[in-house]
Amino acid sequence: PERIPGLLGPDDKQRTPEKMSTPLPQTIGIDISKQHLDAHAHPCGHARQFANTAAGFAALLKWTGQWPVERIAYEATGVYHRAFEQALASLPLVRINPLRARRFAQASGTLAKTDRIDAGILARMATALQPDVRPVKGPELAQLAELMNARDGLVRDRTALKNREKNLALPLLKRQAKARLEQIARHIEAIDKQAQALINADAALARKREIISSIKGLGPITAAQLIATMPELGALENKQAASLAGLAPITRQSGQWSGKAHIHAGRANVRQSLYMPALVAARFNPDIKAKYNQLISIGKPAKVAITAVMRKLIVTANALLKADRLWK
Repeated sequence: PERIPGLLGPDDKQRTPEKMSTPLPQTIGIDISKQHLDAHAHPCGHARQFANTAAGFAALLKWTGQWPVERIAYEATGVYHRAFEQALASLPLVRINPLRARRFAQASGTLAKTDRIDAGILARMATALQPDVRPVKGPELAQLAELMNARDGLVRDRTALKNREKNLALPLLKRQAKARLEQIARHIEAIDKQAQALINADAALARKREIISSIKGLGPITAAQLIATMPELGALENKQAASLAGLAPITRQSGQWSGKAHIHAGRANVRQSLYMPALVAARFNPDIKAKYNQLISIGKPAKVAITAVMRKLIVTANALLKADRLWK
């Protein structure tokens, strides 16, 4: 495959910032690993490696200060990118889906994969696609997201254990399963208390919870889930909110062929947190119930109708947060 100038190989000529009379705006791609941050500036091609530590963050900030920075693109890497986000929160950060970055690299003809190459790919991708810059989660919101992620794991463990428990015959295994279920229940309760305490300590988060919880069918736990997993709510257009949650139908059409539209991608944890509340809202929320019954009456499958209910819930929450008012 054709090499990308300024990105691959030692023979590529790179213009360093010192050779530019007037610094041009740069897009920075950063590949994050446990120990290092590999940075690449595009289009100048200047690259450098930093330690993934507080000292490394300070050096990276000084290095990026040589140019006007349009975007700093990086991939989500779990625990390794959290401290990086907080240290560079004042800059225009863009978090890239790793799968999309890999597909962009393949579409660009880049098959090799190293940290340095990945940093260059991220910079080129952010330059070409111009993804939206979104605010970084603050420390309180980051803690809330970690709590909700742990809660989701406990709920999955509880479901799996209950399924296994049905097939247990030995008294010892039954006692162990019961003890583990009781432990999971205690842990979930402790997480819920800590999450609500975090929200109570922040007036803005408490107001968001109040608005979301005012929608019949959405309780304080679901509100905490949405605040943690979709903090952009209230700052999006309604179609953007539905798409970000993965609840917007995607059209499938080619030539004379037209297939069924399906939901795809988006944030699975948002959809999971909305499924049970959607079932409740379809029974007890007048507006949602009317929407659900209308879809069922025209022959839509129940799952399609529930998906539409989930989409209406997320759109309603987004609209109410934007208007800063309670549901009536």
